[in-house]
Order: sequence, then C-alpha cells, then structure tokens
Amino acid sequence: MENRLQIYNTLIRRVESFIPNEEGKVSMYTCGPTVYHFAHVGNLRSYIMEDLLEKTLRYAGYEVKRVMNITDVGHLSSDADTGEDKMLKGAKREHKTVMEIAKFYTDAFFDDCAKLNIKMPDVVEPATNCIPEFIHMVEVLLEKGYAYEAGGNVYFDTSKLEDYYVFSSQSEKELLVGVRDDVEEDANKRNRNDFVLWFTRSKFEDQALKWESPWGIGYPGWHIECSCISMKHLGEYMDIHCGGVDNIFPHHTNEIAQSESYLGHKWCNYWVHVHHLTDKTGKMSKSKGDFLTLSLLESKGYDPRVYRFFCLQSHYRKPLEFSYEALDNTVAAYEKLVKRVGSLKKGGEVDREKFNAYRQRFEEALCDDLNSSMALTVLYDMLKEDMGDATKYALAEDFDRVLSLDLTAAYAEKEADKGVDAELERYILEKIEERKGAKKEKNFARADEIRAELLEKGIILEDTREGVKWKRNIPWKRG
Repeated sequence: MENRLQIYNTLIRRVESFIPNEEGKVSMYTCGPTVYHFAHVGNLRSYIMEDLLEKTLRYAGYEVKRVMNITDVGHLSSDADTGEDKMLKGAKREHKTVMEIAKFYTDAFFDDCAKLNIKMPDVVEPATNCIPEFIHMVEVLLEKGYAYEAGGNVYFDTSKLEDYYVFSSQSEKELLVGVRDDVEEDANKRNRNDFVLWFTRSKFEDQALKWESPWGIGYPGWHIECSCISMKHLGEYMDIHCGGVDNIFPHHTNEIAQSESYLGHKWCNYWVHVHHLTDKTGKMSKSKGDFLTLSLLESKGYDPRVYRFFCLQSHYRKPLEFSYEALDNTVAAYEKLVKRVGSLKKGGEVDREKFNAYRQRFEEALCDDLNSSMALTVLYDMLKEDMGDATKYALAEDFDRVLSLDLTAAYAEKEADKGVDAELERYILEKIEERKGAKKEKNFARADEIRAELLEKGIILEDTREGVKWKRNIPWKRG
C-alpha cells in the first residue's frame, strides 16, 4: 500500500505500522452492543471511530471483512461475572421477553448507526446463534487444563498463564480499577481473576435463556462470545480487534487468555481502543439512569450527522467532553461547511494533479493513527485553494467516502426543505404587512414582536433597500 497505516496498538502501547496477516486483506472485529437498552452517545462515539477505521482501510486500498457480535445473553451487570444478566434486567424493566428486548434494541442500535452513516458490518452475529461453538471451546479448554469445574460453573484458570495482564505492566490492584462495578467475591474461584466460561449456578433460577451442556443446563459467560464469533467468521488469525477503553480489562484481557489458550498461538495482532465520551459529571454510563441518546439529541433539533462531525474533530484516543454549547458550535461549523461544498458548481474538468495531491494529503492524515481532525483540516485547505469547482467537488465526494458527512448532499437536502405551503406563505406576508404598519406608527416594540413570532416558525426577516425579504431558517435536524 502506498500509505502504510500507522495505528496505536494497545497491546504494545505504541503506534506501529499496520501489516495484515494476508497482503491486501484485513480481518476486523468490533465488540457489538449488549441489547438491553438504547446505546448512549458515548457508546456511539466508539462505533463512529471504528467506522472511520474501516473506511480508512478501504480508502487505502485494503479489502476488509468486519464482524460484530450482538450480546443477547451472558453479559452480567458487572463485567467481572457478578450480578444479574443485563438482558434479563431489561426484560424485567419493560415487562417483555428477553428476545423481544433483544430484537427491539438491536433494531434501535442499527437505526442509530444508519443515522450516523455508520456502515453495517459484513457479518453481525447474535451470541444466541453460537451456543455449540461456546460449548466446544469450553470443552477444549477443560481438556487442555486451562479450565476447571466448581460449584456448577466452569471457570478459566488464570494462574495457568505466564502473563494474564497482557495489556499493561500495572499491578493487579491498579488494573482492577478498570472494572466498572464492584467485584463480588465468588467462593468457587481458585484465583480472584478467574472468570466464568459457562454458568449453571449464578442467578440461574431467574435466567430466561438456557441450554443443555456437558456441565448441566446453563448459559455462556460474556467473554467467550467474542472469541468464538470472531473465529467462526475470521478464522484463527485476526488482524484488528476494536472496542472502547473500558473493554480492555477484564473483557479483552479475558478474550486473549481463553482464545490463545484454546488455539495454542497468538490470536490478534492489533488492538484499537476508543476513549470515553465525558460530560461535566464524568464518563457517560447507562447506570446513571437518565442517559443521553441519539434520539434525545434529535428531539432537541440536532442532526445526527452533526454529532458524527463533533466526534471527528477529536482524536479517538483522547477523552472528548460533551456539552450542548460545543455541539451548537459544531452545528454552525457543519452548516457553513456543507453550504460551502453545496455552492460549488458541478461539471467541468477535474485537475488531476491537484486532485491527486490533495487525496494524498488526506490519506496521509488518516493513516497517521486516524488523525481525523487533520483530515478535516485538509478538507478546509482544499476548499480555500485556488482551483476549479469541479476539482473541489470531486475531492469533497472522495473525502466523504471516509468522513461520511454527506458533504455534497446535505446542503441540497436542506435547500429542498425550504419550501413552504400556501397557508404559511400567506401568514408570512400578512405578518410582514402588519410589521410594516407597526413601524409606520412607530410601534417598534410590536414590530420586534412580529419578527420574533416569525423566527419561532423558522422564518428570518431581512430589511433591504428593495423592501422586506424573508427566508426559511432550517436547523440541522431530521424529521
């Protein structure tokens, strides 16, 4: 590849050149949602940046196969195998079956992804589809001596590994801070960090989904599903595994432990993690109760593409603080950007030399550890460059294959939305005449009130030498 991707690999804690197992082809796995509730915008930041990575790889000429799981069983309310199954928790909350909850929130998740222009993965696999694979992996781990039965459950024995803490040189005590909920002691475990591969005892009486297994009727632990689903669709050697930084420990740590013990060799070469979205109170979390969803942003008038733009302005490895003030600034920047692109004259000859030069700069920015803010700077520099509109328009279309901001379509979409029906137009003209009369009578307070009334309906008045003109003020929102 002309531009070799440089990416931060959490496994070695530095940026390195990306070299896939097979020339020109990339196997990529992303941890999918646990579909017991809506995704919050912090979750969605990870999926936006993972989408950016996939599209960057494709832009750079790689053939990509991306797989994502859907967790519809086995994920307990603590990442450390304790508490209630999140799916069962959702079912109880809404008085529905677990599978009804899974279907509803899976659909809601992919609706959000579509609004954010996130590409659908090549393979999406629910955990409940892969019970035979889970059972087989547990059987092999038992045979190899990496697992043991205790109290009706099957556990992975972390003491069998030379280096369980593969992602960090930190001490065990420091790493445990990464667990999102308090750890309840499990008396069945030989070692504190052993984790469950298969449950038959653990809130089991309430468990809605359960299957026959060699160890009794039960259900899989959460960590095993990503290992098995990725191997099912991507084979024994994987190039890239993605997730949020909160997946590093224990989830991804446990995935590596069980996968490499099962396979007998290194499993995945590159681990890419997206940092948290925060607000003034700290990291966004569903456990806070009232959390920020994409639908809530839409209800406040924000176009989902504005949120994508907001995320792209920051590096994926840096915490990003959300505020409505920051999002409002992004609205203004997005509107200005797509208006500039939308005003370009279409047609004409493309200057191939300048096109190739800017494309090279754009790709170099992306290949520098997904430097999306620098890629946007290249876009702005290109729009200011002294060259023909045809070349600029072609470059904007080309860049948008990765940015996915609808650069060439959004403004036309907004302009088409500006039409008004006859009744509204009649109302506007009547108000303009009323305002004209109020100003003639020097009732400027009433004139200002009329301007404000029209603004509430999305109409902006402009006083010009030719008289009063009006236009629609369409916010960047859908629906």
